[in-house]
Amino acid sequence: MSAPAAAAPRWTLAAPPPDYVLGHVTAVLPDRVLDDARVVVRDGRIAEVGPHPGGTAADADGGGRFCLAGLVDVHSDGLERERMPRPGAELPWPFALRSFEGKLRAAGVTTVFHGASFEQGSSPVTPRSVDAATRLCAEVERRGDGPVDHRILHRLDVRSDVGLDALRERLAGLPGPVVVSHEDHTPGQGQYADRTHYERFIAGTRGLSDAQARDEVDAMIVRRDGLLAVRAAAFDFLAPRARAGHVRLFGHDPASAAEIAALADRGGAVAEFPTTVEAAQAARDRGMPVVMGAPNALRGTSHAGNASARELVERGLVTALASDYLPSGLLTAAFVLAAEGLTDLAGGVRLVTAGAAEAVGLADRGALVPGARADLVLAEAEGEWPLVRAVLRAEG
Repeated sequence: MSAPAAAAPRWTLAAPPPDYVLGHVTAVLPDRVLDDARVVVRDGRIAEVGPHPGGTAADADGGGRFCLAGLVDVHSDGLERERMPRPGAELPWPFALRSFEGKLRAAGVTTVFHGASFEQGSSPVTPRSVDAATRLCAEVERRGDGPVDHRILHRLDVRSDVGLDALRERLAGLPGPVVVSHEDHTPGQGQYADRTHYERFIAGTRGLSDAQARDEVDAMIVRRDGLLAVRAAAFDFLAPRARAGHVRLFGHDPASAAEIAALADRGGAVAEFPTTVEAAQAARDRGMPVVMGAPNALRGTSHAGNASARELVERGLVTALASDYLPSGLLTAAFVLAAEGLTDLAGGVRLVTAGAAEAVGLADRGALVPGARADLVLAEAEGEWPLVRAVLRAEG
């Protein structure tokens, strides 16, 4: 259908108007790329996407640039790094959030799930605590709806009793569904199945000798082996809530088909960063979304020696990419995967838009289709390297 004539909208720096027509773009649709397209927006929703009719004007001319749905980042640890860019250099939470928001906008991210780590000091890079997680949640909720839709990914270390207690208290006051990712970063299993990768990691980040790193990991394993009862209690707490739909449960770093089966039994919805082809295949066999890290896809390899995101994409086993710690990696990974022939451009973009929205249960965004939120990104690309030129996010 043709769009009704409309007066030129009043554009602001804060947000686009609720009604406008964006013309002459290269629209990246869920299943194809449409040249010289027009996107009609009415009341902050996409009303029409199709070829730009000859001789018709638009409120804004995209100049042939790519137009895609706003990116959805389902797992971002960038805010905690923004708050502490160097060890001991803590910045105020409000400033850190607004500073990081600028990076998200520059990357084309319009919806982000900030990782709030309910654990106590197990990260080798950034000091993590229940207090920090609680403050992160409070600041994100205080920020509310702005240039980016800020949300929370509750990350629970299943061997942290204080983390479990704090998450239990927080979830008691929240309406569902709440996104929760359970994880166990004990060296020797999961992400660090080969403990030598963890030893090299902490040696490099903490300035330890090889011997000191080995001793540190030995002590950590002994300490965490004494917390298996906490792990069982964490699963007992999460499972009924996941099955009831109050929690949308991610299983972090599953390594085998057996772990995927256990995740499904406790009501788990998403396999997050599977470390092996076996685990990713088992998840897809069950119809479970699979999220991999964009930095892994960019580099072609996992920093911990686990499954390559590129290989899993080529096998058709990945449904979404997450920034992990690098927002700019999302769109770039989509273009790199397409440039290398591991997927087409529509498929690559789907990993950071519609596929990501599906992983977190958001059905109202992530695709250039009628009825979806008009969260739009204009980008151009020189080869495999995209550059975001504009972000138009619907209000509300």
